[in-house]
Amino acid sequence: MRGRFAPSPTGDLHLGNARTALLSWLQVRSAGGRFVMRVEDLDPGRVREEYLESQLLDLRWLGLDWDEGPDVGGDFGPYLQSARQANYEDALQQLSEQGLLYECYCTRKEIAEAANAPHADEEGPAYPGTCSGRPPTGSLGRPAALRFRVPAGEVLFDDALHGTTVSDPAMEVGDFVVRRKDGVAAYQLAVVVDDAAMRISDVLRGADLLSSTARQIPLYQALGLEPPRWTHVPLVLSADGERFSKRSGALSLRELRERRVAPQRVVGWLAATCGLAPRGAELPAAELIGRYDPARLPREDTRVDIPEWLRS
Repeated sequence: MRGRFAPSPTGDLHLGNARTALLSWLQVRSAGGRFVMRVEDLDPGRVREEYLESQLLDLRWLGLDWDEGPDVGGDFGPYLQSARQANYEDALQQLSEQGLLYECYCTRKEIAEAANAPHADEEGPAYPGTCSGRPPTGSLGRPAALRFRVPAGEVLFDDALHGTTVSDPAMEVGDFVVRRKDGVAAYQLAVVVDDAAMRISDVLRGADLLSSTARQIPLYQALGLEPPRWTHVPLVLSADGERFSKRSGALSLRELRERRVAPQRVVGWLAATCGLAPRGAELPAAELIGRYDPARLPREDTRVDIPEWLRS
């Protein structure tokens, strides 16, 4: 087994991030596999070096370690996506040669205003195909993104927690962006290329990315790559249903660390929210390795009351 955690250094990690990182680490360590730390730093307007350093420090403070990563090296680096542009260009060339890409000049506003544009997921309305038949001349005088022609039909995949999932990305999302207008590889392409290149066999990530899987599978197929096994874990929410982030009163890991909260207390609380430890437990992450079992994990998003020691 080869698994990974892939944070974006655009802010401090919060407890929702920490729970996903812990579960990903436990999945790999319980199977005696190799754990990879990959940094998804493809948003130059938001990425900060200080966040990268802080995130790695926070994860080590929790008791997590990794066998490969930006600070330890490895056979499948570099482990910063910003240094992997050549890999993405190779993949784009393969897709282009198959006639699976086209230039798109549409703005978000134009897509939203398109007649009968159905609303999809967190990325907004489904793309109506406005530019799909337009020749790649660049004659509109503005930068173009590259979109992937999504094949028609349903996409089925198995998830360790959600079972068999069926989606129709062509209908639900439409052709999606694989290279942004600024020339940077989009998330859907980068994650597929990197997971395959780093030989990731198992991806455990938040359930908010479940819908992305149906888009990524056609990319795997078009590039002749083998998809990993999937586990999409439920999110941890505040009692009123908000994402468990600082907006709901929870502290970042950096703040907890700087307040000298015991990491065993944080790990125990995280484990209790997903059925791996009793409420009030305080224990190191390594002690949870023998307890990891996907059958014990919740299938629905977890609403929790935020204890006083987590509040600012």
